[in-house]
Amino acid sequence: MSLRLRAIHTESLHAHLCRAYPDEGCGVLVGRDEGQERIVERVVPLDNRREAARGNRYLIAPEQLLEVERAAREEGLDVLGFFHSHPDHPARPSAFDLEHAWPYYSYLIVSVVRGNVAAARSWRLAPDRTRFDPEPLETLPAVASP
Repeated sequence: MSLRLRAIHTESLHAHLCRAYPDEGCGVLVGRDEGQERIVERVVPLDNRREAARGNRYLIAPEQLLEVERAAREEGLDVLGFFHSHPDHPARPSAFDLEHAWPYYSYLIVSVVRGNVAAARSWRLAPDRTRFDPEPLETLPAVASP
């Protein structure tokens, strides 16, 4: 299983997460699950609704997620997962991330160091929910204009 994004999506989410620095930024990955690969068709940047500890926590409010899910369904797409930044920390899940993760979803974590992207990795919650497993992350070429 791999998570595939176009360069424009990667650039968009990286820009959003760098703007959020030194707070954690967040958003939703929308696209198609095709069995062995998940193809991101849309990146939805969201405001971090967490009121405290925003430098190492994020919150996507239920109404934000419901709106993204509704719009995705209207387009025949699915919510594939979530992205967030780890300001000045590695792109690997924290214990807090593990406690709050849901099965099925991809979790794209981007390390933002001093306001710049340092690394990005995708993860999936293991079936027994005790750990995250790495998920290959691929960048697709841009779509040619007609």
